[in-house]
Amino acid sequence: MTRGDPSMLILFGTRSYLYRLAMITLLCGACGNPAAHTLRKRVMKFTLFFVPLFPISTKYSTQCTFCGAEHALPKEQAEQLRLQAQGQPQPAQSQAAAPQAYGQGGGQGAPYQGNPYQN
Repeated sequence: MTRGDPSMLILFGTRSYLYRLAMITLLCGACGNPAAHTLRKRVMKFTLFFVPLFPISTKYSTQCTFCGAEHALPKEQAEQLRLQAQGQPQPAQSQAAAPQAYGQGGGQGAPYQGNPYQN
């Protein structure tokens, strides 16, 4: 650089924020145990001079507290599980699309109800 040459340094990047939306009891698709799962929302934001400006991506997932397995969820299913955990009634259209999903076999993606050890 020569004297009098204006130079500017611009610092930019990304930063992730992790939010816990709810704790729910599900039958884990990885270990098969009925365990608490953390419903999470991960938001990645663009930063300029270490100031977060706007979100770049948003992802939802559940993580088993027993084995640590993490499963990605679509936004609609995550919102449905969050409302279910809060005990709020679900909208009529989302009741038909009950969480199915990441477990093996039918109904393992739905919240666990009952005691598996009773006969």
